[in-house]
Amino acid sequence: MADLRVPQKDAYVLLLEAIDSGLYKPGDRLVENELAERFGVSRTPIREALQRLETQSMLTRDGRSLIVASLDHNQMAELYVVRAELEGLAAALAARHATVEEIRVLRRMIDQDRERLDDPAALSRANRRFHKQIHLASHNMFLVQQLDLVHRSMALLATTSLAVEGRGRDALAEHARIVDALEARDETAARAALQAHISTAYETRLSHDSTRR
Repeated sequence: MADLRVPQKDAYVLLLEAIDSGLYKPGDRLVENELAERFGVSRTPIREALQRLETQSMLTRDGRSLIVASLDHNQMAELYVVRAELEGLAAALAARHATVEEIRVLRRMIDQDRERLDDPAALSRANRRFHKQIHLASHNMFLVQQLDLVHRSMALLATTSLAVEGRGRDALAEHARIVDALEARDETAARAALQAHISTAYETRLSHDSTRR
């Protein structure tokens, strides 16, 4: 008889998703036995997952403890530079290669996200899905892999710019301009629209962070 049990996710994926979802935030200490108990896995795969995340700079050492890493001002600037370039390339390729169905899905995402404007956390998750859909619509596996690494590092930013008053509504308008360019098959406009979107998000984050110091 075939084994119909659903395979369990490995410890690395579980920890990565926990950081990405904000369950563990920058500065939080990760304790091996507590993680094993929370996720229902043995300590050995947890230990291996922690080591892997440390080598990827997702975790850092604080004495003998491992904590979720955080990005300083310069690291955040560097991350946004890389993100803008790669996302812009993804948009340009999506304008060339995306199917009609993929563009319709993106348009539908924007419509659905208007119902999340009062929930920054839900809007942030939806925003990640929207960008991921553009990455996939580029139909370039190597670019998608690099963007996955970039977006993994974005999880090390403790807050979302979408929590700033009015930013969610503006972001959806920017998303609509990106999809308009994809629909028009205008590679230059798609790249410019997405890079402008990233630039505005970065500026919003900088302004927000400056008021919290």
